Amino acid sequence: MSADAGTSTNTGTFTPKPGAAPLGRMIRAQAALETRMLLRNGEQLLLTVVIPTLLLVLFSSVDIVDTGEGKAVDFLAPGILALAVLSTAFTGQAIATGFERRYGVLKRLGASPLPRWGLMTAKTCSVLVTEVLQIALLTVIAFALGWSPHGNPFAVVLLLVLGTAAFSGLGLLMAGTLKAEATLAAANLVFLLLLVGGGVIVSLDKFPAAARSVLDLLPISALSGGLRDVLQHGAGMPWADLGVLAAWAVLGLGAAARFFRWE
Repeated sequence: MSADAGTSTNTGTFTPKPGAAPLGRMIRAQAALETRMLLRNGEQLLLTVVIPTLLLVLFSSVDIVDTGEGKAVDFLAPGILALAVLSTAFTGQAIATGFERRYGVLKRLGASPLPRWGLMTAKTCSVLVTEVLQIALLTVIAFALGWSPHGNPFAVVLLLVLGTAAFSGLGLLMAGTLKAEATLAAANLVFLLLLVGGGVIVSLDKFPAAARSVLDLLPISALSGGLRDVLQHGAGMPWADLGVLAAWAVLGLGAAARFFRWE
């Protein structure tokens, strides 16, 4: 018997097996990376956490705008939750992705097996994780200010998820088609316009009827209005607002998947 017969090994045991990882694993890894990057970015935290918090505390404590009957925080809290979704899913994501595209980060990702829709899914998942922390903080602050929410929690979750999908699609569409500087300017401008005209801190009833018929079709108006109907007035499932958000989500994500450019 050969001396090394007992120490023989199977040929090919350590043979490399090249190929892409399973799609689900790639999306989870990219989503985890996107979340860590988002939470480490001071400018993004200012936009997504500090500004909504300051607006909630300021307008709930000082009689600046007419919020109608009842406590100001009951009117403002749902709108600020909608603003939090807008700031994270649209403005913050559009700016961050736009500069990733400019610096060549997305070009390198484009050479990987991760498809465009996989990248968008990972970014949307990252936004959802951030929003959970963001909404938890705003909810605690609103309760401390005397907020008394009502309504169906499932309707609230559905509104927030559809709102996130809608704004995420629109933010990625902007970041994937415009230059980084144009995205920065446009995203901030849209944020300010929707803050004023989206029913966040000023009721849409204050606008002329003709303007309101247009503003009601905006995703921020559907999100803030739907949240306010449920949380302030205890309404049932806001199907009209959910329909508007679903339409924006389909259009935004579909257009982003079609026209998004890696470079």
